[in-house]
Amino acid sequence: MNWQNEPERYELTEPARYSFDLDRRDFFKSLGLGLVVLGVLDAQESGRVGTRGNRPQEVGPWLHVGDNGSVSVFTGKAEMGQNTRTALVQGVAEELRMPVSSINLIMADTDLVPYDRGTFGSRSMPDMLPQLRKVAATARKVLDEHGNQPLATVRIVDVPLTAPAEWKSIGRPVAKVGGRAFVTGEHRYSSDRTLPGMLHAVVVRPPAVGATLASVDTSATEGATVVRDGEFLAVAAPTITEARKAASALKPEWKASVQPSDSELFAILKKTAKPRTESTKGSMEEGLAAAEHKLSATYTVAYIAHAPLEPRAALASWEKDKLTVWTGTQVPFGVKSELASAFHIPESQVRVIVPDTGAAYGGKHTGDAAIEAARIAKQAGKPVKLVWTREDEFTHAYFRPAGVIDVQSGVTKDGALTAWEFHNYNSGGSGLATLYDVPHQRVHFHPSESPLRQGSYRGLAATANHFAREVHMDEIAHTLKKDPLEFRLSNMKDPRCRAVLQRAAEAYGWGKRPAGIAGGFEKGGYVATIAEVTADKDLKRVKVDRVVTVFECGAIVNPDCLRNQVEGGLIMGLGGALFERIRFENGRILNPQFSKYRVPRFADMPVIESVLIDRKDLPSAGAGETPIVAIAPAISNAIFAATGVRLRSLPMLPA
Repeated sequence: MNWQNEPERYELTEPARYSFDLDRRDFFKSLGLGLVVLGVLDAQESGRVGTRGNRPQEVGPWLHVGDNGSVSVFTGKAEMGQNTRTALVQGVAEELRMPVSSINLIMADTDLVPYDRGTFGSRSMPDMLPQLRKVAATARKVLDEHGNQPLATVRIVDVPLTAPAEWKSIGRPVAKVGGRAFVTGEHRYSSDRTLPGMLHAVVVRPPAVGATLASVDTSATEGATVVRDGEFLAVAAPTITEARKAASALKPEWKASVQPSDSELFAILKKTAKPRTESTKGSMEEGLAAAEHKLSATYTVAYIAHAPLEPRAALASWEKDKLTVWTGTQVPFGVKSELASAFHIPESQVRVIVPDTGAAYGGKHTGDAAIEAARIAKQAGKPVKLVWTREDEFTHAYFRPAGVIDVQSGVTKDGALTAWEFHNYNSGGSGLATLYDVPHQRVHFHPSESPLRQGSYRGLAATANHFAREVHMDEIAHTLKKDPLEFRLSNMKDPRCRAVLQRAAEAYGWGKRPAGIAGGFEKGGYVATIAEVTADKDLKRVKVDRVVTVFECGAIVNPDCLRNQVEGGLIMGLGGALFERIRFENGRILNPQFSKYRVPRFADMPVIESVLIDRKDLPSAGAGETPIVAIAPAISNAIFAATGVRLRSLPMLPA
């Protein structure tokens, strides 16, 4: 049942009436006498979830108010550096009428928090923020009417939330919760965790995609535990130095088949594509017949790596049949399911704990490191810590999908779009639909057979699709000799997208100097970016000098946090726009270190001006993904404005 839809009432009762597990109930009792708020999350995110699947709604404890006034709140969301912890605490503080410092938010511990599908898709603000506000508002109502009942429980009800005009905590800059621990080094990441008697592990990786282990010589690994399970090969020892020494002493022989190289990539993606129609409107034949100008172009995007500051890491411990793993993941309950499946044990015997983690960007959806550490620990009979090396990250994590995008368009001589055909091969369907008003459209996403492992990345395919669409719009404007901004506005009715484009033009001073503009919509947020570059005609020297971005995602929860998200996305997008790409040949990754894989450096940084539009009349949307989608097309269009050279491939400057 969904208590969120009940009228304004609640029921005080004993916690034994509800079926949340005994360990969790005992944990709440350990917090002391007080009030427990129970409920279900009324909306879970959609998207690819691997082994997570759809769970039935289940009762979960969300908040505890101790008889001493202490407040503990619980969520399955994970903190990956995006400062979700602070924003969620602000929402709770708002409804409880308490300072942020009085609230303890417990995140991503599968034995303690309600089930959650994961931290992805920019869903923490639109889904979890209102959920925790409802929880806190319910608690406030009960406390106002009954005081703090000794270990009583209450169902979540549909109580009114604080109106924006009355906000005291939400909408204000609040310092990062726990920020001092990160600055001083007190915070412990997964890679910092230790247990008594713990071993350190090293996994011996195959040299190429698809390589199989033919044989291995373990004669020189005395003092270390060697684990071989099919193609999996690892060693564990009391210190990481000993583990590395033992790993280097192994003499594995691998069999590898012929694999594709990056020079063949885009041809392979089109050759292996499978048709999947996403959207059709009107008739392309009619649209092209009505056009006085027809354009077609192909755009490509390379594989790129997530390159998080903290590589994957896990500490695994078996106590009889109970497995506990500390690991940095965006999907703690998903990893719990993966572990249970891998070791053929009930999920009730698996606990996943996620310390606040040093970035993910969509790259930590799977439990690779957790499963590896648990496998080694099970055979070694001791707790095992495994920390992936940077080379592991570049060679055995999944990448942002590469893609090919074919665009065909038709337009009248007056600048009215009549036809739009858009085919995305492999990179994905996010951001596929256009916000421009076109009467005749055909939009397709074609899944392909990817030569390399691929998966989620910040913004998913919206970056690729916005790049192709916004560069193509610029090409049409140039063909018609029209101003790129005015051409966009003349073909768009969406008021929020128009607003960010117009505000960006105003903030930049559009028309006073050559620049490139791009706009977009994704995950409930609207963005417009203008870039200014200095470039030689031969593109041997290109410098992004200035970037102005306007972002609107409904009501702002924490302006400092939001600005960090926007500017972080811009900087990350700068790398993918200019030089980030994975090189590979015959299944081998050719640039598996930062010395060979170019990410943005301080010298690459432009002047960044970010403008935030606060729409308190709209619900808050997420901001982790959308700001990244417009920077690449804005730079491409700026390079064209400065040099007359049109760049249609990401990265634009791979050399």
